[in-house]
Amino acid sequence: MRPKAELHLHIEGTLEPELVVELALRNRLELPTFDPEAIRARYDFADLQSFLDIYYENMAVLRTEQDFYDLAAAYLRRAQDQGVRRAEIFFDPQAHLVRGVPLEVVFGGLTAALKDSPVSADLILCFLRDRGAEEAERVLRAALPYREGFIGVGLDSAEVGYPPSLFRRVFEIAAAEGLHRVAHAGEEGGPDYVWEALDILHVSRVDHGIRAMEDPALVARLRDERIPLTVCPLSNVRLRAVPSLQDHVLPAMLDEGLLVTINSDDPAYFGGYVEDNYRALQRELGMTDDQLDLLARNSLEAAFA
Repeated sequence: MRPKAELHLHIEGTLEPELVVELALRNRLELPTFDPEAIRARYDFADLQSFLDIYYENMAVLRTEQDFYDLAAAYLRRAQDQGVRRAEIFFDPQAHLVRGVPLEVVFGGLTAALKDSPVSADLILCFLRDRGAEEAERVLRAALPYREGFIGVGLDSAEVGYPPSLFRRVFEIAAAEGLHRVAHAGEEGGPDYVWEALDILHVSRVDHGIRAMEDPALVARLRDERIPLTVCPLSNVRLRAVPSLQDHVLPAMLDEGLLVTINSDDPAYFGGYVEDNYRALQRELGMTDDQLDLLARNSLEAAFA
């Protein structure tokens, strides 16, 4: 199996139904069903928001340091089995703070799991764009005492209506702290969101970015500056960003010489982890071993460490 990095992975999105049930029972929480297959059967999403509704509902079982440890440790074991040598993992502290889970609990569990990991891994703290820039800044300042526990910041959640430019100030604060900056842009939002992420947030990687292909000038810039794009094929299909893998722009991105990487996004919900994405590309798009090898090399080149 080819060695690779995974650079677009939400740790909360690795919460498999079996672990949802285990943690609900551990924490004495009620669920609509305690049948993992019945939970999984609900994962038929019309769009990003319909996914997020279930995503946050399941996430409510995460309460203690041990819960966050078990979540991250389970992902890292799977990652090792799928050839991942480096993982740069997103997490959403706001989604836990709003439920009354303190930052120290989130950081405590996740960083302990990374310390015990067989895979080189670090955390990237993401802001939920639909909760606004002021809250993002408060969360970043609250997280700075845990600065050794994360290497960068990102911007995720519902994209349309929340352009990157709204988050200029918090990304400037992150830059002053020496943090890497990335942002989801060009999944639902158009090429203008990618331009803003580059020119206003000064990101060094664009998460998703598939709609950049609609703007030839943007494609030329991404190619000339070797700006990595963390593409998530199975996610794009499950969230209806593309009709099918056969319709995906990934081959055209490679033809344009872009620094594309392959990632799993929220694999518990989207039908596969990172190696499953590689296999799907070979099966559905007929991508060659040479093309897949290039994608894997790209991922290692695009990693921060």
